[in-house]
Amino acid sequence: MDYSLLANVIGVTHAVIVLFIVGGQALVLAGWGWGWAWTRGRVFRFAHLAAIAFVVAQQWLGAVCPLTLWESELRRKAGDGDRMGGLETGFIEYWLNALLYFSAPAWVFTAVYTAFGATVAATFVFYRPRRKDQD
Repeated sequence: MDYSLLANVIGVTHAVIVLFIVGGQALVLAGWGWGWAWTRGRVFRFAHLAAIAFVVAQQWLGAVCPLTLWESELRRKAGDGDRMGGLETGFIEYWLNALLYFSAPAWVFTAVYTAFGATVAATFVFYRPRRKDQD
């Protein structure tokens, strides 16, 4: 089994989820301003709210993201070493690390994730998803 490949797949999936959360909020705000109906879609909005709620809850509980754990374990099995230790890495791993993993005190992440989650929740309240009868 190619553990490095599987770790890269997990890392890319992680990056896509981050993009969905951050980019999704940017699109919701743009849609609110420009009147894009699709940004009020129930599936999109509830999935977006659930995704950031999961991130905020895990941060408040002091849990590590399951995707991070899974990717780290796969990299360990692949013999890739400690990816945070400055060892030489492959192209995908290098850019995933640069985009997803950076060092800061835990309280910084808690504050940022909570503020972002509050913004998503406020947007959910003030720019509501369509009601079922509007779909």
